[in-house]
Order: sequence, then C-alpha cells, then structure tokens
Amino acid sequence: MELVFMGTKAVDDFRIGTKVKKEMATLAKEKGVNSFKMFMAYKDVFMLQNHELYAAFSQCKEIGAISQVHAENGDLIRQGAKKMLSLGITGLEGHELCRPEEVEAEATQRAVTIAHAERCSMLCMHGFRDLCAPTGRAVFGEPIAAGLGTDGTHCWHKDWAHAAKFVMGPPLRPDLSTPGYLMDLLANDDLSVTGTYNCTFSVCQKALGKEDFTKIPNGVNEVGDRMSVIWEKGLHSRKMGENRFVAVTSSNAGKIFIFYRQKGMIAQGCDAHLDATATR
Repeated sequence: MELVFMGTKAVDDFRIGTKVKKEMATLAKEKGVNSFKMFMAYKDVFMLQNHELYAAFSQCKEIGAISQVHAENGDLIRQGAKKMLSLGITGLEGHELCRPEEVEAEATQRAVTIAHAERCSMLCMHGFRDLCAPTGRAVFGEPIAAGLGTDGTHCWHKDWAHAAKFVMGPPLRPDLSTPGYLMDLLANDDLSVTGTYNCTFSVCQKALGKEDFTKIPNGVNEVGDRMSVIWEKGLHSRKMGENRFVAVTSSNAGKIFIFYRQKGMIAQGCDAHLDATATR
C-alpha cells in the first residue's frame, strides 16, 4: 500500500514533528502502508519543495518506508507552458515541448541527491534514462508499460482524439529509440522493476484540453497491458530471459517494497502458492 502526498501542508506539518508524522508512523505500523509518494511536478497543486522532499524522505527512513517520486521540475514546466501559450501553441504538441527531457533529468538527479543525503530508499517512477542506475545508493528506477511499449510520436497525430489518448506526465518521448533503450536498461538491471501508473480518462474528459494543452488530464490506460508488453518487447525480442522477466514484473517489486517472500514469487506459503490439488 502507498500514501500519496497531494500538497505541501502535510509535509510541512510532519517536518516539525506534528500530527502527520504520527499518522505516517501509524499507517506504516498498523495498516501496512510502506511507501509514500511525492510529486515534484504540478506546481501549486501537488509539487513539493526541496526542504519538503528532505522532510518526507527523512520520515520514510524513520518508519522504514520507501519513498516514491514523480520527478519533473514543476517550476520549469510552468514557465515552459507559459512560453508555449505566448507563442500561440495551444495544441497537444505543447505538452511535450514544455516538458523536455532536461526537466525530467534535473528533477531525477535532485531527488536522488536529496534521498542520498538522508540515506533513504527511493523508487523513481518512470525511471528516467541512466540517472536511476545503480550508484551504491538504494535508488530504484521503474519504467512503465506505456514508455516501454510505445513512443510519443502519437501525441503529434493530426487526429486530436488519437493524440489525446497518449498524453501523460512525464510525456512519452517522440524519439523512436526510447522504448528499446529503456528495455535495454531494464534487461541489464540498470532499471529495476516495471509499473503501470494507470490513470484513465474518457475522450470527453480529455477534451478539457482541446483548446489549451495545459488543461488536459494527464494519464493513459495500461494496467492490463504490463505483462504482455514486457513479454513481447523484452522476452520475444531476446533482450531478457524468463528469469529476468519474472524479476522485473514480480520478485523485484516484492523485494523493494519489503514483501518478499510473501509476495513476488510462487512458492509454498506465499500468496501465489499454487495447490496441486486445485488442478484435479
């Protein structure tokens, strides 16, 4: 289970040891919540400042939880979006243009640095390139099914409804080599585990951003495709073997979130135990 920080007030409170700090400890100890997610994007909504990230990481370390991070520089995204709109760019191409890879890279490196300063384990969601590779620190990278299975050229499609289906943050990149490159990192253990970041919206909901890309809901449907994408793009392409496939889809997640062996493997006594009598 995880808890998502959806604003700065809560983190500020527990930074000085008040109510939220106690609530986090209770959630971890009594309710099994062993991860807390922080956003570095979505300024004035979800975005945390550096001192708030440090406070969150510190508390996660204290209670034995892992921190999860959505790493993008919210300040730069805000300024980039203003620039696009001032240039008359209101279509969906503006979404990717105001969120260049450098914005993601800077935030990822900053999160890694802050986590290292506090010696806190961290899972970087979306797993940006090489920055989450092993560095002697407990930092794990998690590419998602969408990023491994397709690319951002769809966001430039002339059919707006088609393009809107692929809008998410961080955005899918138009570089056709990116999915294969991320799969290579996953196969080589530079990235550790796969996720989905499933967040679905109807065409009508996506239409909120038809005249202004900054208003479109971010998210794609991928929860039912993760296993097939990794199997096809990883195993069938011979980038990884069957054991690595099991690791990145199951066992590594169990280890990172401290559920292994209860979860993440098929064995007697585990949640995925297969009873031979069930097939009779």
